[in-house]
Amino acid sequence: MSEPTTFEIVIRGRASARLLRPLLDDFTFDHPSDGNTRLVGVVRDSAHLHGVVSHLTSVNVELISIMPVDRPAVGPALHGVISTLHERSTHS
Repeated sequence: MSEPTTFEIVIRGRASARLLRPLLDDFTFDHPSDGNTRLVGVVRDSAHLHGVVSHLTSVNVELISIMPVDRPAVGPALHGVISTLHERSTHS
């Protein structure tokens, strides 16, 4: 991955903000009706993605999926959030 990419990460169950605290600067999260937790955010590079996965596995959450997100597919409500996260990642 050579440039920042928006990812969707789905983990089993309803993770709390406390558990996800180290990720909250880079990701937004919600709890869809399926009972899982969905995180969406901009990942700067492969090292950043590795760090995110390492954190999640260190707190014993079960990863269901990790996928790059096509921006139009995430819905209008998240477009502004994704743009803001992308700007933060390119200016840090």
